Amino acid sequence: MSRLNSVFLFICRHKYLVVIFFIVLIVGFIDDNSFMHRFDRRSRMGQLRNEIEAYKEQYETADRQLREMDSDPKSIEKMARERYYMKRPGEDVFVIRDSEEDAQENVASPDSSIR
Repeated sequence: MSRLNSVFLFICRHKYLVVIFFIVLIVGFIDDNSFMHRFDRRSRMGQLRNEIEAYKEQYETADRQLREMDSDPKSIEKMARERYYMKRPGEDVFVIRDSEEDAQENVASPDSSIR
């Protein structure tokens, strides 16, 4: 009982420090708006901003290619030849790959042709 009494007396003497300690504990670590959660959210926000910039660049590239394809019919043929390995009748297409992973991606059939 004396140990419980001494703890109670310590709390009574230093009640302001105990309350401040609990407030710092709650605000710093436990609450949904704690400093730890704020730090995590700021780092996640930075990652999301980087993703937004990457998507903007990707959008601008795709938009530029789309406008180019609308204005120039030869660009459609160029894209079909480069990306989908299409060919005109009587032509041969040779595709050289650096690694096996690249060879398995988007391989078109050899009898594809532009019409």
